[in-house]
Amino acid sequence: MPRTRPRAALVTLALAAVLAGSAACTGKGSGSAGDLPAGDVLLKESATAMRGLQTVLFAIEADGTVGGIALRRASGTLTKEGNAKGNAQIEQGGATVQLDFVVVGDSIYLKGPTGGYQKLPLAVASSVYDPSAILDPDRGVPKLLDTATEARTEGREKVNGTDCYRVAAKLDGAALSTVVPGATDTTPGQLWLAADSKRLLKARVGVPGDGGKTTTVTVTFSEFDKPADIGAPS
Repeated sequence: MPRTRPRAALVTLALAAVLAGSAACTGKGSGSAGDLPAGDVLLKESATAMRGLQTVLFAIEADGTVGGIALRRASGTLTKEGNAKGNAQIEQGGATVQLDFVVVGDSIYLKGPTGGYQKLPLAVASSVYDPSAILDPDRGVPKLLDTATEARTEGREKVNGTDCYRVAAKLDGAALSTVVPGATDTTPGQLWLAADSKRLLKARVGVPGDGGKTTTVTVTFSEFDKPADIGAPS
């Protein structure tokens, strides 16, 4: 298997961390600034809510290259321990290729369009992504929310039927880099937080793509703390 494949799968997983997918967003926002909670308060509450999660289902979509990979979409389940299971669709040589992945402990299992799973050390791609960072209370999404600045609540919308606050903020480059490969600078983004639980349901951010273009990455999270039994494929 080409060495680029484990990197592609791990890049996909990294983006899922905060870095999803095509959740429906309805309405243009409602409520004046004076009627909405302060953005910085909402982000602190969201960081607390996300810090206690054990599992999450993610979906992701990108409109260009991310970390050198032409990612189109991906989805899967992620645990706080860093285990993950799902699939990603990337573009290679003008064709769309699906990769199935399973991360368990210090190993990653990859399956391409043909053949079975191939086991590789997770350390092979440790420079690209550490999957345990996404739900890690001190590194991943919680830290990203805690370190965001200039937060401003823009309005109320619905994400997949759930009432949310849409918050614009500047995302710290160091915190973002643990979730989005290739992110180095402070980057503006939008975050959709559930009005009741304050959990992060959706995030949108622009990251550097090929040819100086910006790739928009949108991530959604759902099925919080749903039991997940992720083991090595047979």
